[in-house]
Amino acid sequence: MAIYALGDIQGCYTELQQLLEQIRFDPAQDKLWLVGDLVNRGPDSLRVLRLVKSLGDNAVTVLGNHDLHLLAVAEGAAELHRTDTLDEVLGAPDRDELLTWLRQQRLLHTEGDYVLVHAGLLPQWSVKQAVGLASEVEQALRGDDYATFFARMYGNAPHNWNDELDGYKRLRVITNAFTRLRICTLQGEMEFKFKGEVEKIPEGYVPWFEVPERKSRKATVIFGHWSALGLKVTPNVIALDTGCLWGGPMTAIRLEDRQLFQVNCKNPVAQNW
Repeated sequence: MAIYALGDIQGCYTELQQLLEQIRFDPAQDKLWLVGDLVNRGPDSLRVLRLVKSLGDNAVTVLGNHDLHLLAVAEGAAELHRTDTLDEVLGAPDRDELLTWLRQQRLLHTEGDYVLVHAGLLPQWSVKQAVGLASEVEQALRGDDYATFFARMYGNAPHNWNDELDGYKRLRVITNAFTRLRICTLQGEMEFKFKGEVEKIPEGYVPWFEVPERKSRKATVIFGHWSALGLKVTPNVIALDTGCLWGGPMTAIRLEDRQLFQVNCKNPVAQNW
């Protein structure tokens, strides 16, 4: 059995299929770990959802910000953006089945020394603490009052973690860290406007994974979300969003030997991010 981790798909179904063919993915033996953002901006979010759902336990996916946005729009808690490509999902005959399945997915997956997350972990969080915090949001997503969660999910504040936070402020910070984090201060204060290259990070901020002594540093964190960062593979960081949506490749890595696999984007939305 092999485990393949894949970067952000964002509705790029053709490239996903080509990548699965390249790695000779066998759902009877292999597993996919998906870093989230299955949907949006690309042309085929509906087919991506149907495919990943059909793989059952052979695909592990964590939720990304675009996945949560789809769920919020479906509940009337958010408006579609001009660049969204979610209409086909929202109008599909199996919409409710797909969205219910999506809402049951995790924010964080851990296995052995690996942590799978869409965006990142705050430096104050150990892996054990992060698992517990992810569970708090997952319970809200799966509970009877999930519509209220989506109504209260949006916002940039609070922008730092405090163990004393409660209610929806607490859930919002947890959600933002796992699904939107790119950079933070050494004290873990998050900044959400920046989306660019590492060389252009504002003064006072660093990539979340470069904070010295972050408590999750002994684990290998697999994540996506930051297309301008691109592919980054170190002993304890595997960044896999290589910007397929914007003209870059779609990337997979086989965890057992860290062999990389890539396919080129066929119809990019734009030539850069």
